[in-house]
Amino acid sequence: MKIAVTGRTGQVATSLIERGLVAGHEIVALGRPDLDLAVSDSVQRALDAVAPDVVVSAAAYTAVDKAETEPDLAYAVNANGASAVAKAAATRDIPIIHLSTDYVFDGALSRPYVESDATAPTGVYGASKLAGEQAVLALHAKQAAVLRVAWVYSPFGGNFVKTMLRLAADRDDVAVVADQIGNPTSALDIADGILAVARNLMVSADPALRGIFHMTARGEASWADFATAIFAASAQLGGVRADVRRIPTSDYPTPARRPANSRLDSRNIAQVHGVVLPHWRDALEPVVTRLHGG
Repeated sequence: MKIAVTGRTGQVATSLIERGLVAGHEIVALGRPDLDLAVSDSVQRALDAVAPDVVVSAAAYTAVDKAETEPDLAYAVNANGASAVAKAAATRDIPIIHLSTDYVFDGALSRPYVESDATAPTGVYGASKLAGEQAVLALHAKQAAVLRVAWVYSPFGGNFVKTMLRLAADRDDVAVVADQIGNPTSALDIADGILAVARNLMVSADPALRGIFHMTARGEASWADFATAIFAASAQLGGVRADVRRIPTSDYPTPARRPANSRLDSRNIAQVHGVVLPHWRDALEPVVTRLHGG
C-alpha cells in the first residue's frame, strides 16, 4: 500500500513510517509547506501529488492546556484541518483513517468507554477533536475509520515517558497524579493497528469496517502507576530512576480539566478488524530501551 499520513514529526506519523517500512509499505509523510491543514486547497494538491491508496489523518493540535487560550487555532487544525483531509480523500474516493482521542469524553463513567457512549468533552482540545471526528464521518462516511487512542508515548517527540526520564535525571522523587486512569499506548503499536485497519479497508467495502473504533493497549494504569513502571524499566537498564510521590489531581491544577477515567474499551476493533494491541507493560520496555540507547 501507499499511505499518506498528515504530520511529518508527530509520534504516530514517525512510528508509521518506521513500521510501514518494515511491513513493506510506502509511507509518505505530508506537512508544511506541501500540506497546510489551514489551507484546504493545499491538502487536495498534496494528496493529488502523492496519489495514495489510503490517507491517515494524524496531524493535530495537541497542546491540551494551551488550547484553552487558543481555541481558534485548535479548531482550525483539529476540526477544519480534519475536514479538509476528509474532503480530499472523498474527492479521490480513497479510505481515510482519522485519529481521535479519549478527551471526547468527560471521564465520569466508572467503566471503560465504548464507542456508543455519549461524548462530553470538558475542554477546547477535546471539543475540537470531536468536531474533527464529526466532520470526517459527515464528509466521507463510506470510507472512513475513526480511531480513538489515548495516553500515547513512543521513542519520538514529546511524551510522558520522556518527561519522566528527564525529571528523574535531576531529582530523587517525582510527584505524579494517581487518580486519573487510562491505557498507556505505544505509538509504534498504534502504527501497527493503523496498517491492519488500512489493509482491511482496501480489501473490503463492508460498512462494519467503517465508523468509530477505540484502539488502545491492553491493561490500565494511573499516571503514577505508569511512572513507576517507567522508572523500573529504566533502572533495569542502569538508567535514571526516581521515587513516585502519588498525588491527587487537586494538587496539580491545570488550565484544562483532564478526564479522571480515560479508559477505552477496545473489544470492538478486535472483533471487527482483528486488531489487538499488546499490554502496555510489554510495550513500554522496548521504548525505554530505545530511549536508553539500547
